[in-house]
Amino acid sequence: MKNIKILALFTLSFLAFSCGSNSDKKSSGFSLVTSEKTAEYKLGEEVQVSLKNSKNKEIDSVSFFFEGERLSAENNGRSARFKLQDYKVGNQQIEADIYAEGEKQEITKTIKVLSNKAPVSYTYNIINTYPHDQDAYTQGLEFHNDTLYESTGQYGSSSLRKVNLETGEVLNKISLDDQYFGEGLTILNNKIYQLTWREGEGLVYNLDDFEKTGTFAYNQSEEGWGLCNDGEKLYKSDGTEKIWILNPETLAEETYIQPAHHLGLSSKLNELEWVNGKIYANTYQKDGVAIINPESGIIEGVIDFRGLREKVTQHAKLDVLNGIAYNPNTDRLYVTGKNWDKIFEVEIVEK
Repeated sequence: MKNIKILALFTLSFLAFSCGSNSDKKSSGFSLVTSEKTAEYKLGEEVQVSLKNSKNKEIDSVSFFFEGERLSAENNGRSARFKLQDYKVGNQQIEADIYAEGEKQEITKTIKVLSNKAPVSYTYNIINTYPHDQDAYTQGLEFHNDTLYESTGQYGSSSLRKVNLETGEVLNKISLDDQYFGEGLTILNNKIYQLTWREGEGLVYNLDDFEKTGTFAYNQSEEGWGLCNDGEKLYKSDGTEKIWILNPETLAEETYIQPAHHLGLSSKLNELEWVNGKIYANTYQKDGVAIINPESGIIEGVIDFRGLREKVTQHAKLDVLNGIAYNPNTDRLYVTGKNWDKIFEVEIVEK
């Protein structure tokens, strides 16, 4: 029951898809059929996929693939079965290459892969409290060499900041142009990367002096939400069920994970933070933080931060939880929110 209750903190995105899934290939007469009508599976379960040949074409050969791996065929090459082990969760595609009557046909079918375990439920203890600018609409928060950096949002008041954690003093600040709505940030190789919301581009700065040195396009996604890095690659959320993985040189969105637990996929993942090999992500307008495996997308844990918002000064502009910062030098975690006048140092404990 604990896990079910804590999962209510998250907005689940149960994405619809067609069981036929070959809308652009209907004229071919071929489609893929799975053993489960809903095409929803959990890790560890077996998937059986068969080729349906509604036009009774003469088939020379069929090859089945899942996540780029060729599957062993059976039933005279007309079907395949495989076990969902060590695969990514999310909406994944089964592919089939069909050679029939002198032509090659390529068809796909989408299945939803979920975790076979409920996330571990966590709560928090407050270790310390620090002052925070109440006017800061916090979008991104990150430590670098024990110094706190912050991105704030809202059109006309978005900014990039360097902040003294102990006092709340803003040590350096630049304002974004009015057409930008600031979002998440991360620091890698002495560069600050800051997202904008709907402007379709991210901003790049020198770490030392906040000099803007360039921009980068989002390519495949439409919006910018959260940003973090693992020391090599950048991870970007966009409000959908995807967390994009960016090339560190070109900043192109090359691939993605789709965070999911045992009940479904999660969307609206906002602020991201890299913590001891995992991605911590809060869900926009919720009081929970997901702990995500960056390789598989599995949501391994959920932290319940309910009650924290009530511990800050209540005022008209007070908004939701947003802002996660981990200091790897001290192994301490900090959280805040939009227009909160406090940053909380917290200890995460299992329920």
